[in-house]
Amino acid sequence: MAVPRSRHLCSVAAALVLTVAGPATAASAASAAPAGLREVLFVGNNWDGTADVIRSSGDFAKIGRIDVVPDKDARMAEINADPIKWIYFQAIRNSVGEGHDQFADDMYSTPDGRSVVVSRPSFADVVSIDLASGKVNWRFPVSGYRADHMAVSPDGTRVAVSASTANTVHVLDIDTGTQLGSFATGDKPHENIFTKDGKYIWNMSIGDVNTALDDPGWDWTKGDRHITVVDATTYKRVKVVDMRQRLDAFGLRDFSDAVRPAVFSADESKLYFQVSFFNGFLEYDVATDKITRMKTLPKNPATSEDRTTWVNDSRHHGISMNPEGTKLCVAGTMDDYAAVVDRASLEEGPLITASKPYWATVSGDGKDCIVSESGADQVTAIDFATGRKVTSVPVGDHPQRVRLGHVQSDWTGPNGS
Repeated sequence: MAVPRSRHLCSVAAALVLTVAGPATAASAASAAPAGLREVLFVGNNWDGTADVIRSSGDFAKIGRIDVVPDKDARMAEINADPIKWIYFQAIRNSVGEGHDQFADDMYSTPDGRSVVVSRPSFADVVSIDLASGKVNWRFPVSGYRADHMAVSPDGTRVAVSASTANTVHVLDIDTGTQLGSFATGDKPHENIFTKDGKYIWNMSIGDVNTALDDPGWDWTKGDRHITVVDATTYKRVKVVDMRQRLDAFGLRDFSDAVRPAVFSADESKLYFQVSFFNGFLEYDVATDKITRMKTLPKNPATSEDRTTWVNDSRHHGISMNPEGTKLCVAGTMDDYAAVVDRASLEEGPLITASKPYWATVSGDGKDCIVSESGADQVTAIDFATGRKVTSVPVGDHPQRVRLGHVQSDWTGPNGS
């Protein structure tokens, strides 16, 4: 279907405007923690409903653990009393949960380091947990029946959460849980990213990733997938990026247009993103509104080529960039490795063996890539400079999202445990 010329020009103009107030990178250079606070990494253990808190750099030693489902009995009573909620709860367990409940998808600490806000897919909500007492401060039920990825505003006061079955993103006050606004997305909203100045939110929708119709010929059945960019004050849509058109123009007609994890360059002009079924990533130029480069990473010969065996249509799921913007780190989820890639040459370093790595982020000092190994219940640090493994740290059952945050400087766990 042809795109009207006026609409195309508006799209390009919007891209240029957004480049000026460009998207933030996944991590910024290390800075001193505010007085009385300690920088940490929160590791969400999705299947056992906990979050491990570890040092943000150095030896990444464990500091404490949080129960993110202290209200589990009350939530289960609600679900068991509602047939529709019960059906969705079981569907999450037996599809995206791979036979397990999903209790800790994403998390961010509050600016004062006294609470952590967690999205809980199986409970279709977002909660704030008091880090001192371990009790729930507030709870926000999302629209529909599943909560997913979140993003926090640069000033730490707002959190955006994807309500994946309602095609909606809610934006909440991080201290009170009050909804400040919401906006519609494509099918199954997933990743969210605030721009560096906090003026825009980018949302990536991934469509239906639980069907067995994984052959490229059936890609059209996966739903409406696109990037939605909204004004973070009015929550009105200002731009839509349909990667189907951009992929086709780049000669990738058989590629899925489901944008998975993504990261923006340090100068905020390029988007590096993964798509369903692909062992690698693509580069998108924001100003020209075009895909400009593609990096294909090695396949693990032990990985089945049967796409229906790949978890939630992922092949690679997790990408981050060092603060200097010179190196990318990729989690090769179904290929059981992680690798650092030079951004200029797109040459990869050593393939670091990892068991179903599910996410990649950056250490507090910016030196290491931190990968969650969901198949081995540990997180692994990889040196950006050398691409070599630094250390691995045991955590809980099925770690997924890893986020930088803060706790009180003397915190060791709820009630000092």
